[in-house]
Amino acid sequence: MLFSAATRNRRAFAQRLLILMQRKPPRRTRERILELSLRLFNDFGEPNVNTTIIAEEMNISPGNLYYHFKNKDDIINCIFQQFEREIDELLTLPASRRPNVEDAWLFLHLLFELIWKYRFFYRDLNNLLINNRMLELRFKTLLAQKTKTARWLCEGLAQQRELKATRPEIEALATNMVVVATYWLSYQYVLNPRRFSDTAFVGEALARGCYHVMALTAPYLEGNARRLFEMVMWDEARPFAGTIAAGQAVNVKFTPRPPETYGRNRAVCTVGS
Repeated sequence: MLFSAATRNRRAFAQRLLILMQRKPPRRTRERILELSLRLFNDFGEPNVNTTIIAEEMNISPGNLYYHFKNKDDIINCIFQQFEREIDELLTLPASRRPNVEDAWLFLHLLFELIWKYRFFYRDLNNLLINNRMLELRFKTLLAQKTKTARWLCEGLAQQRELKATRPEIEALATNMVVVATYWLSYQYVLNPRRFSDTAFVGEALARGCYHVMALTAPYLEGNARRLFEMVMWDEARPFAGTIAAGQAVNVKFTPRPPETYGRNRAVCTVGS
């Protein structure tokens, strides 16, 4: 009986130990501070949030917060590093194939998703750049990377004779695509500052951003690219005629594409009504 009881105790202990080992470790305070700060900056604007507010929302002392971050700029810089890691993966150019219109459409959707996730950088951009030298330099580099990717998309279509434009026109087109994408949320915020907490409205605003950026390529497209563009853009534009007030989101579906045919974390985008 003693042996049997001891065996059961060891088994019960082993099971409890296994359960504890399988549990996810709690998030560290530093990670929680970054996550909360991003939410506060996005919801209320970076100028309206200070370290005291962050500490109060975290239910920690200011001293505990300063143990992890020197100041608010340190928090902002760390959040921007997260953003850089995510967008660098999106901006990585695949060397194994030429792009098509669907690739451009998908790229824009993924780009606008990241812009929304880190929207305070775009909404409060001028104020951030004035007060943060590191952010000023790195955001300039980011814009150059975006322009390089937009240029790659345009040049790829031109090489397949699906886009007819001179080199200066392609350079201007790539720049204009980046300008509209970068400042689209600011434009929407000026038009509808009180609706940015409305998820359905924001979803449609982002879809319209993709529409307007992609529409810049329309005068230059030819052949199959032009026909595909018209099909995709018709499906995308159709909900805009009467659903803004209703806040209906565009139905966008992503079908995974093998990484070896496109690059890391890419997919084919199809748009439905």
